[in-house]
Amino acid sequence: MNNRHYNIYFHTHTVSGIVISVVLFVIFFAGSFSFFRDEIINWERSESTAITREIQLDYNNALDNLDKKYILHGRNITISKPNIEKRVAVYMEGTRDTLAPEKQKDGQFFYLDTESFKSYTYEESYSLGELLYRLHFFAQIPYPVGYYLSGFTALFFLFAIVTGVLLHWNKIVSNFYMFRPKEKLKTLWTDAHTALGMIGLPFQFVYAVTGAFFMIKLLIVAPAVMALYDGDESKLYKELEYNDVDHPFEYKKLANPFSINDLVAKTKSNWKDFEITRVIIQNYGDVNMHVTVEGELPSHTKFTAIGKVIYRIADGKEIAKKNPITQTSYLDVVKNVLYRIHFGDYGGYALKIISFVLGIISCFVIISGVMIWLVARQKNNLPEKKKRFNAAVVRIYLAICLSMYPITALAFIGSKIFYPLSQSDLFKIYFGGWLLLTVFFILKKNDAFTNKFCLISGSILGFLIPITNGIITGNWFWNSFMRNEIQIFFIDVFWIVLASITLYIAYNLKPVQPKAV
Repeated sequence: MNNRHYNIYFHTHTVSGIVISVVLFVIFFAGSFSFFRDEIINWERSESTAITREIQLDYNNALDNLDKKYILHGRNITISKPNIEKRVAVYMEGTRDTLAPEKQKDGQFFYLDTESFKSYTYEESYSLGELLYRLHFFAQIPYPVGYYLSGFTALFFLFAIVTGVLLHWNKIVSNFYMFRPKEKLKTLWTDAHTALGMIGLPFQFVYAVTGAFFMIKLLIVAPAVMALYDGDESKLYKELEYNDVDHPFEYKKLANPFSINDLVAKTKSNWKDFEITRVIIQNYGDVNMHVTVEGELPSHTKFTAIGKVIYRIADGKEIAKKNPITQTSYLDVVKNVLYRIHFGDYGGYALKIISFVLGIISCFVIISGVMIWLVARQKNNLPEKKKRFNAAVVRIYLAICLSMYPITALAFIGSKIFYPLSQSDLFKIYFGGWLLLTVFFILKKNDAFTNKFCLISGSILGFLIPITNGIITGNWFWNSFMRNEIQIFFIDVFWIVLASITLYIAYNLKPVQPKAV
């Protein structure tokens, strides 16, 4: 590689990496915990449920209960299961009966407990798992600023990955096996950055591409909507099969009784191991009532296998059917694969744990890249003012990034002691505590102290998480294991293992004395 190309790749890699370093660290750290979002939600609520994407609900009783509270006649109702938990998401449009009272014309969205049929608003159902999941794409920042920030960060990260590979291409094998911890400080950070960067390269590339796609796809799709669909996005959604065929409201009450449970059971019987993930009811109680029962085969059976049956309730006939085995379209694959590989929900706990480890490795790659940048700019011939400025920048970076570990552990403890916490109270604990810790470390002006304090305090708090759960609920991790409450057991043991590793690292860290550059 000639010097000109090397310099282009080097500066592009350095600039793109430094500019996004803090934001990228937050994305990967929160995103790593998001692999266990469902487990965190169930641990926080002291609930355990079957580890399946299938909706487990007595639809008839649930709808009878909702009818008493909301009056369902004429409404379109969608019941889905976004997470593996005891609650399902229910979205009801306002009634299409123009003669109905005004209060029935309001739409509703809430979560419904599948056993007690108790409903919860989004704010009431908010959890630490949801906070961490949404933090990894900055949803707490008003839309669309947070989405675009995370999306363009992922795009810049893609540039950093590609230029980093090109930069190390000629020595990619030899550098991978090279680690010299006793050499000068810049060499230590460079070796760690290169080796761990190569280990996590496929993982990072996938998440850079899919993250950018999810967050800034609107900017990509918008020109197509304007050019091909005359600005009518509903036509695009219909083309992508996101909108169902609309069945008009007939203003006649349905005479014959119906059972959604029977329709769901009938749909399941069509294909072995078929799991129901969504039920859509149009024109509830009207003579033109239709029910769509959707689902999919487990990923170990077929990676993309989406099927559905549409029933006309008046005569009980199937008016449309999609076979998940033989009728999987290219569109289904495109829509499903990106989500599957991003969320890592197809390989059980083994894949989630591997993804978590690779996510944390990515966090270390980001930190080591920042440290390389600092050490390279602390040369003797650099003015003292610039040296202090560079050190201050890295101090702020480290304070923001490293304090995420203890504050995340503290939030677990707080969410259990004060359960149920409101969304605003969770924000106060997490973001308020994060801000205080960050300011403290910035004022302390000691990067080694920041690193060690975060590792040790995070470890101690991590050990306290299963202890807190046991004291508050009496559900010690050995009890949850015996009762087969795997999600609760997993989070307790996960924190014991994670805290043990970080405590070991903290007490084996030895300050490296930089040699003359």
